[in-house]
This record gives sequence, C-alpha cells and structure tokens, in this order.
Amino acid sequence: MNHPSPAPATESSATPSAAWWVVCLCANWCGVCRDYRALFDALAQAHPGARFVWVDVEDEEDLAGDLDVETFPTLLIADGQQARFLGPLLPQAPVLARLLASLQDAPPPPSAVSAQAQAVFERVRAAHAQ
Repeated sequence: MNHPSPAPATESSATPSAAWWVVCLCANWCGVCRDYRALFDALAQAHPGARFVWVDVEDEEDLAGDLDVETFPTLLIADGQQARFLGPLLPQAPVLARLLASLQDAPPPPSAVSAQAQAVFERVRAAHAQ
C-alpha cells in the first residue's frame, strides 16, 4: 500500500535522457536520511547531467522489491543502462561526489553490480521516467 510522501520526490532538472542516475534509498523515519536530504538535493543541482531520485523504501516498497536495505542511506548509481554501485554511503556530499566522479571516469564493467541492483534500477527508472 502506498502512503503519501511527506516531501515530494527529489529529481534533478536533468532531462529524462540523462545518462547517470543517483538513487537514494532511504526511509522517512530515519534521522540520518532526513539530514542527508538537503545535501542530496544540493548535489542534484551541482550535477545537472545526472538524474537524482529520492526513494522512500517504505512509501515505494515495490521499487526496492526484495532488496533488504539494512543501512541508511543506501545509494544506487547507474550509468543509464547498468547499475554500477549499490551500497550504504556516508551521508557526506564530498563522498558521493567523489564516488560519482570515479564511476563516470571508469569503464563500464562487463555486467551490472548484481542482478538485484539491476532489477532495482530498472524498477526505479520505469517509475521515474518522464
């Protein structure tokens, strides 16, 4: 069952064809996530070539599927076609900025990080395609 989100989903102003996706998997009850939200929004503005999406795993539980998010915030980063990173990340803007830059500079791996990460990315991309 979907519950109304306390805040609208954060999505950068990037065009729908933006190659990179940065998805924060959080929960509204998590204080760290609430504190991280402003930093995440600022990073979205600083990286207009990437699409930043905030997903509350309880309000949009169908997007997370069987993924058990144990540590918040958990980030999913994809190059537009393939999941490149899925895992918890320190809630610090410079850490995410460095990770995103390193992934953008690295050649794509032969396959997605994991089948589960790829499945989550595909559901998020379908739900937030505009």
